[in-house]
Amino acid sequence: MDIHIIISVLVFLMTTIVIFWRPRGMSEAWPAAIGATIILLTGVVSRADILDILQKIGGASITIISTIVMAVILESFGFFHWSAARLASAAKGSGYRLYWYIQLLCFLMTLLFNNDGSILITTPILILLLKNLQLKPPHQIPYLLTGALIATASSTPIGVSNIVNLIALKILHLTLYMQTAMMFIPTALGLLFMSWLMYILVKRKLPKRLPNSAYDIEQMFFTKNFHPLKGHLVVETKRQRTKFMLKILLFVFLMRSSLFIASFFSIPIEFVAVLGSLILLIWRWYYLRTKPIDILKKTPWHIFIFAFSMYVLIYGLHNSGLTELLVKMCEPIVQQGLFEASFIMGGLISVLSNLFNNHPALLVGTIALTEMNLDSFTLQTMYLASIIGSDVGSLLLPIGTLASLIWMHILKQHRIKVKWKDYLSVSLIVIPITVIVMLFLLYNWLQLFFAS
Repeated sequence: MDIHIIISVLVFLMTTIVIFWRPRGMSEAWPAAIGATIILLTGVVSRADILDILQKIGGASITIISTIVMAVILESFGFFHWSAARLASAAKGSGYRLYWYIQLLCFLMTLLFNNDGSILITTPILILLLKNLQLKPPHQIPYLLTGALIATASSTPIGVSNIVNLIALKILHLTLYMQTAMMFIPTALGLLFMSWLMYILVKRKLPKRLPNSAYDIEQMFFTKNFHPLKGHLVVETKRQRTKFMLKILLFVFLMRSSLFIASFFSIPIEFVAVLGSLILLIWRWYYLRTKPIDILKKTPWHIFIFAFSMYVLIYGLHNSGLTELLVKMCEPIVQQGLFEASFIMGGLISVLSNLFNNHPALLVGTIALTEMNLDSFTLQTMYLASIIGSDVGSLLLPIGTLASLIWMHILKQHRIKVKWKDYLSVSLIVIPITVIVMLFLLYNWLQLFFAS
């Protein structure tokens, strides 16, 4: 066996083990960066490969980081506390109604930002809300768990909601506009089914009636952080604060929509994403007198390091023959029919995502597809099936996505324990069924889409 094959496989396996283990809360970027360094020093990945990786992940990483910057800015505006108060009010004392509003919030935040940004926004909001309602841990966990699952899975309808989706689009030369047109309807219906199925499973654990809030979350934040003598924006009434937050959300929505317009006209979407973040930073500086320098500390730059390092590791496996092996496995399946092939591809990426994380799993699968000499329709169908496996199938275990790892880290910071038993009691039932439903809806939607 070639020495490069041995090195790439061993380094990848050791890196993956440490990422899952995360001793002493170690950032996943560290083991990934160390593994990538070993691969580079041993010559498994060449300089030409590095340039290719930078070309593929550069724009996607900039886009994702820009949207995460927007999410961080929202916190300083008091959006977390305002949202928690709105959720409590909208629920009207019903634990069941609160479930559905949480599902809607998590879905919308992922569409407005991305799955990682959504987790960074919605998890603190839910923790604020649930602690203020003084719910006991058995009643908190169903809300936190189902919210995280739907927030992460909601990156499926539009490619811009997940860094790995954007990178795969770059490899296939597929526009964001076309990917969304082909994916949004079937996967949105699949997400609605997923929310309903989770509701059936956790309903008996949800409180029928919610206790009264212990204090006014919204008023507490704005009283503490907004003071006219400090030159901060005066938002004295709830109505004023609501108008202020809606203006911010409208801006974010317009910037998000502009990404699709840019993609349609072949304008690099990272330019639009950066522009949106800069405008929001200036807006915050003007109103809150807060200098943008704090964003450098709050932005999770390790995401870029993690993404780059994982793709170096995957290129090492690619150069060692992994994609050739996948091509040999998939080619006979494709010949049996596109329906069977899309289900097999979605299932394969689901398994690989839970074993190795969805970032490298989707990249390997996408590279393998490009080397199978498929016609355009077959290639795109199997790729979109891979997205479902990467974004939804990866949620079978709490280690399949970076968003899930971030979620667990946030819960740990707030001393909230969610056991694997709690997670698997929902995911083992919901995720496989949802993946099957989504793949079925996708296949039939694409038949109608291309027929028209």
